[in-house]
Amino acid sequence: MRLVPNNRLILWTGGLFIPGTLLAVLVPAAGAVCYGGLVGFVLLVGLDVVLSHRLLRSVQVRLPEIVRLTREKDGCLGIQIHSQEARPRALRLGLPFPRQIVSPYPDIEVDLDPEGSKLSLQWPCKALQRGHYDLANYYLEINSRFGFWALRGTFAAACQIRVYPDLRMERQTLAALFMQNNLGIHSHRQIGKGRDFEQLREYVPGDSFEDIHWKATAKRGIPISKVYQIERTQKVYIILDASRLAARNAAIFHGGRRGDRRVSEIRGGGNRLDTILERFIAASLTIGMAAERQGDNFGIVTFADQVRGFLRAKNGRAHYQSCREMLCLLESERVTPDFAELFMFLGTKIRKRSLLIFLTSLDDPAMADGFLKHIDMLRRHHLLMVNMLKPAAANPLFASQVHDSVNDIYHHLAGHFLWDSLDQTARTLRRAGVGFSLLDNERLGPQLITQYLNIKQRQLL
Repeated sequence: MRLVPNNRLILWTGGLFIPGTLLAVLVPAAGAVCYGGLVGFVLLVGLDVVLSHRLLRSVQVRLPEIVRLTREKDGCLGIQIHSQEARPRALRLGLPFPRQIVSPYPDIEVDLDPEGSKLSLQWPCKALQRGHYDLANYYLEINSRFGFWALRGTFAAACQIRVYPDLRMERQTLAALFMQNNLGIHSHRQIGKGRDFEQLREYVPGDSFEDIHWKATAKRGIPISKVYQIERTQKVYIILDASRLAARNAAIFHGGRRGDRRVSEIRGGGNRLDTILERFIAASLTIGMAAERQGDNFGIVTFADQVRGFLRAKNGRAHYQSCREMLCLLESERVTPDFAELFMFLGTKIRKRSLLIFLTSLDDPAMADGFLKHIDMLRRHHLLMVNMLKPAAANPLFASQVHDSVNDIYHHLAGHFLWDSLDQTARTLRRAGVGFSLLDNERLGPQLITQYLNIKQRQLL
């Protein structure tokens, strides 16, 4: 506890000591009375300290253990204050928010009610960055009983603020896509006969020879065919790259249609500087919501120079919360990804054939070579889709006719080399049966959902 003099103490001290000292010097006969009054005032100030040293302990402040906020969205922190004092008092409360969380109030002053009452307070705040942040303590200030001192103290707290990505735009896009799919505006039929075995039945003219169950045919003495049904529950994994290239600013990548301002309006402005990792995390959670609506199992794998996190594919709200909590703590690292270790881990942990959606960056030739070198470890057992954000400069040389200077020519030539490198990577992957797509920045979520629904429709898995 610290004692800080109030304005009342300063004013009384100046109003008593200066005139009292002058009066004692100018009128010696009144010296005893003046000095006695000053000593009495000092004793009164000391008594104020003695009577007030337990005031802070009579106030109990309770912070929630976990506060959940959405990035760049207004939120609040609920606080309960319980007073054991018999008379109303003014209390000043301060919270040491981390720099990633801003609040319009550095501190808040409240009036405490008499003994036994409780006060609920909503402290407004806004999170600027995803992650988990701890409030280890809080600060209190209360006036002493006579008002000469302000008592200040620091108290321990156990409050954790969890900041999640803003998925408002992704949720609206997801709802629109499923509304079109379900209401028949763009109706699609599922292609193929299905892959899940359902039952055996007698052969019907027109059945394919490859559907005949030869053992059952030999046992029963008549042709028996296998009947398949459309597979309803599949396993979908997002393989999310958190290495050095994921820390780049996503503004250098294509942002979709120029005239579409709805993205900026929903997100609260178009001046945000999201990284590639932030866009990947939002897209991953969007795919998780889509998989849950489709009844599929959804899992996540995060990696950098080694595998950082793994959640086996499941379904349900609790599993989605687990995925969100894991991605909330994910941060990019200045390391080069080790694809050999990643593919070995995936081959060991994921046995059943699954859809593996890679969110990575292969515009670095060294990383692309490492990816292509080890892709054979997975492509025969799983369906692989590789996705990355399309660099704004990656275009054929003469795709744009605007060349204002020699520097523009060199700029477009560098973009052509990058486009050619990505095109060669795409052709190599497609020859190996692996899908490769360059996606727009602001349309990353809708394009991934469309890709996933097309795979479901065609029963490629």
